[in-house]
Amino acid sequence: MKPFYLIILLVMNFFWAAVYSAYKIIGPAMPAGGIVTIRFGLAALFLLFVWPWLPGSGPRGRDLLVTCVMGLILFVLGQRLQVYGNQLGTAGNSAVLMGFEPLVTSVAAAVFLREHIGPRRWAGLGLGIVGIGLLHGVWRPEFRWTGLTASLIFISSFICEAAYSIVGKQVISRVSIMKMLTISLCVGTVGNLLIDGGGTITAAKSLSAEAWILLIVLALVCTSLGYTVWFVVLRECPVNVAALTVFAQSIFGVALASLWVRERLHWGQLLGCLTIVLALIWGLSRQIKPTPKPEVGTAV
Repeated sequence: MKPFYLIILLVMNFFWAAVYSAYKIIGPAMPAGGIVTIRFGLAALFLLFVWPWLPGSGPRGRDLLVTCVMGLILFVLGQRLQVYGNQLGTAGNSAVLMGFEPLVTSVAAAVFLREHIGPRRWAGLGLGIVGIGLLHGVWRPEFRWTGLTASLIFISSFICEAAYSIVGKQVISRVSIMKMLTISLCVGTVGNLLIDGGGTITAAKSLSAEAWILLIVLALVCTSLGYTVWFVVLRECPVNVAALTVFAQSIFGVALASLWVRERLHWGQLLGCLTIVLALIWGLSRQIKPTPKPEVGTAV
C-alpha cells in the first residue's frame, strides 16, 4: 500500500466514524429506513449528475447484473441493518463493533479471493480485537450483554460490506469504479423507495436544517467520495491490508461519540486505543511501500 493511500484511508475512516454519531442526531426525526433512503438516494443523484464526466466504461452483461444485485445487498439490506443496530445501541458501541469488520472482510478475502494473510497481519487483527475488548470494557463489573441483539444486528451488516468489497474488487478490474458505484446506488435507492418511500418523503418534510446538512455530508463525503476512495485503494492492494485501517474507526468513533453526543468514556478506552494503534503499526508495518522514484535517464 502506498503511504498516500494509508493517509487517505485514515482520513476517510474519521468521516465514516462520525456517521454513527450523526445517525444518533438524525434518528429522533427519521426512522432507520428513511435515513438509508435519503443518504444513499442523495449520493445516487449526485453521481448521476456527474455521470457524463465519469471516466471509464460502465458495467455490462454479467458485471451489470452483479453490480445491481450488490447494490441491493449493501445499500438496502446492509445499511438498514447497520442504521437499525446503531439506533438500538449507542454511537460509541457501534464504533467499537466496527473493529470486527476487518476480521470478517479479511477472512472473506482469504476464502473467496485466495488472498494470503501473513503472520503480521494476523497479529494485527488479533491485537485489534483485543483493543476492541478494552474499548468495550468487557472486564468491568457493570458490563452487561444487554445490547447483544443490537450488536448482532450491527455486526451482520459487515457480511454485506465484505461481499461488496470482495465482488467489487473483481468488477472494477474491468469497469469504471464510479460508474459501478453509481449503478449500485441507483438500484439500491429504487429498492429503498419501494420499501418505505412514502413514509420517508413524509418524514423528510419535517427534518431540521442540521439533519439535512448531515445527510448531505454523509451522501457526498462518506458515500460518493468514500466508496470511490475505498475501491481505488482496493484496485492496487489486497482487501485484507486495506481492511486493517478500519480499526481506526473505533478510535475516532468513540472520541466523536463522547465529544459530539456526550456519551461516557472510561479509562479502558485509552488503553484500547493504544492497542489498536499498535495493531495498525504491526499489521501494516511491511505493507506500506513508497512509490519508487524513476531512475535518472529513464523516460517517464
